[in-house]
Amino acid sequence: MNMIFAEYLLLSSLVLGVQLFLHQTQRIQFVEVSDTAKIHCSSTENLEGGSNMFWYLRREGEKPTCIKRCLDDQNVSKFACKHETHSSTLEINNVQKTESGIYYCAYRYSSYLIFGNGSMLIVGDSYTKSSWVMLLVPFPRDSQVTGTANLACVIYGVSSPVHVSWSVSGELQEQGLTRSLKAKDGSLTLITHISVPMDTWTSGKNFTCEVKFNSSGNSVKKSTRYSAAPARECSHYIVPLAAGAGLLLLVVSLSLVWTLCPSTLGLKPRTSAPPASEEPQGGILYAHLDFDSRNHKGRTMQRSAREKRVKA
Repeated sequence: MNMIFAEYLLLSSLVLGVQLFLHQTQRIQFVEVSDTAKIHCSSTENLEGGSNMFWYLRREGEKPTCIKRCLDDQNVSKFACKHETHSSTLEINNVQKTESGIYYCAYRYSSYLIFGNGSMLIVGDSYTKSSWVMLLVPFPRDSQVTGTANLACVIYGVSSPVHVSWSVSGELQEQGLTRSLKAKDGSLTLITHISVPMDTWTSGKNFTCEVKFNSSGNSVKKSTRYSAAPARECSHYIVPLAAGAGLLLLVVSLSLVWTLCPSTLGLKPRTSAPPASEEPQGGILYAHLDFDSRNHKGRTMQRSAREKRVKA
């Protein structure tokens, strides 16, 4: 959604071949609930009184919608447009958390719309009791194949949008591409990722994801750096792992002999438990043991064995 809309914003000016550009200097703005938010938009050309000026809002996971046309100042109790020769300001009175999102100014030129670069508005505190931040790093083998490294910052359980910034050894990077998922309870999970060249990822620099939930609270930072495959470190564990594997193989072998050939060991046969069901679940294998079925089957087979001995 972000990439498609950004490409449209760029092409809308290129196709028209006009010199009119809209610029929004406020990349992010925090306001408290019930306050007044002011979002500015400047132009390289005269806006002609703002009669062709529009404002769009794009909430997380939704398409942009037109919330205000600055043809007149009706309904000023909520949205109002303030005009100057080369600028326009959208005022949002009594702002609420549901009005968080990215606001775009747009100017109608002929039958086309020219958009600004957008300003993110975050109302109130997005942090909840269930919120957490996790930084995901690329698997070394995948990075070597593609030639790029993709890092993702996962922000779970927030009530509204947050501000995410990336830095490499202290130097700010371009804003990452964000995707959002909305849960049944209305909470959001945001995934912001960046792609960097392989040589940048393997240079040993620190990659940091910083998340701001509100203007007054402390931000959350998660950092990582590339580490080569720990082949040497793993060598310290080869001997114990090999010994453990050998011991496990011995135990399994004795169990099979005990179950299949009990007469050779002078033992009574044991009833085998039902096999564990093994299913792939998102790349993770898990085993499910049905203890009730095993006990029930064991009692049934033992009872049958006793009945056969009585009949004999």
